[in-house]
Amino acid sequence: MTTFYEIGLSQPILKAISKMGFEEMTPIQEQTIPLALHEKDIIGQAQTGTGKTAAFGIPIIEKINPEEEAIQSLVVTPTRELAIQVAEELNKIGQFKGVRALPVYGGQDIRVQIGALKNRPKIIVATPGRLLDHMQRKTIRLQQIKIVTLDEADEMLNMGFLEDVEAILREVPEERQTLLFSATMPKPIQNLAQQFMKNPVMISIKPKEVTVPDTEQIYMEVPLLMMTV
Repeated sequence: MTTFYEIGLSQPILKAISKMGFEEMTPIQEQTIPLALHEKDIIGQAQTGTGKTAAFGIPIIEKINPEEEAIQSLVVTPTRELAIQVAEELNKIGQFKGVRALPVYGGQDIRVQIGALKNRPKIIVATPGRLLDHMQRKTIRLQQIKIVTLDEADEMLNMGFLEDVEAILREVPEERQTLLFSATMPKPIQNLAQQFMKNPVMISIKPKEVTVPDTEQIYMEVPLLMMTV
């Protein structure tokens, strides 16, 4: 297995991932990071828990210029929980380079987010609906975006966000890098990739077996006993 020290990452990134306890790359990281560093569009088919956040996060942080004030990278996620989780990991990866990510999602007071945007984050991690709201208010501008990542694209499809995602992608510069990650590849996701990506490289990581194949699983329903004190 390849280590992070073998692929030419900068010292701030290496220091961060060492502090995070990363040593060897997972399969999705090993196949994705070198290609992403060379500005390839990538479709990654991988399950949750395979290390895909670092697979796209490390190249994003590596390529961002902390001296530029504009938002340079956008990550779109289906849920606020995932937006918060991804932003936290990106902030760990970028901690020694001075690169900050801001989660933007529905359910939080938009005025709080507008205030946080004044701190000039370099990465926005957003749910589609709230991002469109900011775009309409012109509190988030996407003209300087260099890398767009769609995380758990099939979940965004299942939740009815496909049209929102398409609207967002139409507003970012055509000269950009696009990374798409999804556990499954239904036809609408394939069409999305065909429409908005440029000669993407397909990376597919086979999910690990969760149980031993020869093990029979059974369950038993039991009545709930109500107890009083």
